[in-house]
Amino acid sequence: MSIAAIPPPTRCLNGSTMHAAAIAATPRSRADARAAIVRTSSVRAIIAPAVVALYLLATPHQPHRPLMFGVIAVMIAVASATWGPAARIARSRARVAVQSAGVFVSLTGGATLSLLDGGIRSPLGALVPISVAFYAIMMPPRAFVIVTVLAALEYWAVALLGEPAPAGYAVVYTLCLGGVSTLCLRHAAALAALRRRLAEVTRVDPLTRSLNRRGFDERLEHAVELARGGEPVTLILTDLDRFKQINDTWGHQAGDDVLAATARTMRGALRDTDVVGRLGGDEFGALLTGTGPQEAPAIVERLRAALESGAPASLGYASCPAEATTVEELRRLADARAYADKTARTGRAPTETHVRRARELGAAPAAARVSGTERRRRSIADMGLLCACNTAVGMVYAVGFGQHQPHRLHMAVLCAVGFAYGVWFVRAAGRMSRSPRARLLMALHGILMLTMTAAMPILNGGVESATGLGMLAPMPLIALGAHLRMALPLLVLNGAGYLVVAATFGAPGGWYAVLHLLGFASVAAACAIQGRDSARRRRRLTELSHTDALTGVLNRRGFEHCAARLLHPGQAVGLTLFDLDGFKTLNDTTGHAAGDELLRWVATTLTAHAPPGSVVGRLGGDEFVALIPAADPRAHAERMRAALGPRAATSVGTAALGSDGADFPALYAHADAELYAEKATRRPAAPVTVPARVADPDPSRRCGSSRLPRPAA
Repeated sequence: MSIAAIPPPTRCLNGSTMHAAAIAATPRSRADARAAIVRTSSVRAIIAPAVVALYLLATPHQPHRPLMFGVIAVMIAVASATWGPAARIARSRARVAVQSAGVFVSLTGGATLSLLDGGIRSPLGALVPISVAFYAIMMPPRAFVIVTVLAALEYWAVALLGEPAPAGYAVVYTLCLGGVSTLCLRHAAALAALRRRLAEVTRVDPLTRSLNRRGFDERLEHAVELARGGEPVTLILTDLDRFKQINDTWGHQAGDDVLAATARTMRGALRDTDVVGRLGGDEFGALLTGTGPQEAPAIVERLRAALESGAPASLGYASCPAEATTVEELRRLADARAYADKTARTGRAPTETHVRRARELGAAPAAARVSGTERRRRSIADMGLLCACNTAVGMVYAVGFGQHQPHRLHMAVLCAVGFAYGVWFVRAAGRMSRSPRARLLMALHGILMLTMTAAMPILNGGVESATGLGMLAPMPLIALGAHLRMALPLLVLNGAGYLVVAATFGAPGGWYAVLHLLGFASVAAACAIQGRDSARRRRRLTELSHTDALTGVLNRRGFEHCAARLLHPGQAVGLTLFDLDGFKTLNDTTGHAAGDELLRWVATTLTAHAPPGSVVGRLGGDEFVALIPAADPRAHAERMRAALGPRAATSVGTAALGSDGADFPALYAHADAELYAEKATRRPAAPVTVPARVADPDPSRRCGSSRLPRPAA
């Protein structure tokens, strides 16, 4: 794989634009998500009775048609009443009551229509079970359990009051759709948990396990909004004294240990309700809700004392709304006070004792990790569980209710084989998810499962028999868990097979097969929409988790992920480190806003002048890194250093894949040692602070772009 093969993360070269985009692209607010659920439920509650109305119009001479039209009118009216004010309902305290009423009307209306049409074996007999499968992907687990109990009571009421159904029909429908709905609920819940963990990753600094700049800024903006309403908040900015000396003397690993220890010390010195974040480099922030300017000085001194033994620091604070009313004003005042604190006293130089104490505190807790194959493994396992569930229900039918069926033994053997196969498939899900042929294996499994489910109604008398449901049951889970390009052919094959069996075996009414297929197809469509939306949000969260919020280039997590994928023996790849000389002095004398502006300019400049196929990242603070498609990256590194020359003196270290190391840690260690050897031989100059206008480079040259040419092997 070449460096150019990496999927492109978002590349915003202006830091403020990146931050705004990040906030805008985060998952929808809870109110928006609830409104979307209300609208989706309304659409489904309108479509189902509308389709039933077409069936009634096509069969006007059957009994109870006028009464059934009245039921349909009530269902559509209730569903339509919740569509328009969906956003208002989502924010209302009566939201749960309104949604519960809508669910009750939908289920009761479906049960009434099934009963008036002849019972559970009529063309409308599956309205209630199909509704349960739909609610499984739209509701939280506890609400779904309540709805399932109500649906089961109504379905069995129709089974007892309506026309008699074949032996085992109601039992098979209840068990089969109960299993499918549970699997859909389980899969949807797993996707939601995956999104939550990814959202955490995008907002947490992997080194210190405190909030990163993106997460802290979001919390700060929210806190300032609340402060304008009367709840005060205090921002504390913490800047470690002479932190650069730790990196220069004991190496970056010692610096990382001190940063992790600083975050843990701050969390320990503050309340559980307070928020700690690493804003970049050796700068930390803390948000103290409910704290005004009267209480803040004492808390600052307590925090200073806690940090003194491990990492001496300068601190500044500002309170909202007493001293500032906007995020910018709050930052500016806290930053000015931190600088005044630094200049008013002599910052203590860190010693080996400080480093040792930091290491004694231990590393930060492991960062949350999300496997790239987790969703695929879940989908494969759920397909196996569905196969086992379907065949287990078939075995219950064959043993308990199939005494008079001529092919009872064949059905039992088929179900036993299918159950064993499904269990094996679940156990092999982890191994299959890591296989490059995972999609092919899932497609073959889908075809095999459809073949087994088609054999059951063929042996049992057609799709109108109790086992005919097994052909349709896989559709929602296929749509929810499989990629659309694979799911669509399987769903089409499933539907076509169902219609062929309906037309060839047994003697079902045409409306029975059509309405059952349409019902499950509608649930599958809803599952497909849910799955695509989940995948889109997951991809966006993954991009954010790999992107530095300030500069728009890859962050440490994203760069290490890319390096792990791209560094393979035999490739002509070099790693280059860039460390800005005197950057700490710039921050201390002109403020962090000037330092942030310079970091954004450096990221833009490195990206613009890196050779095609390069990947640029910011590891933290003023340390940047680049993977360059060249066996010897020194010449490219010098050109990139020269591009930075007008504004920043830079120390550089390089390492070549193969001769200097076989993986990222080894290459980084070699380049880091070379960088500090160079730094020790010359006197660094402070970065220039005059802004320089640099045009946004051609998008085709931005690091990580899939359109970049492949480097020579």
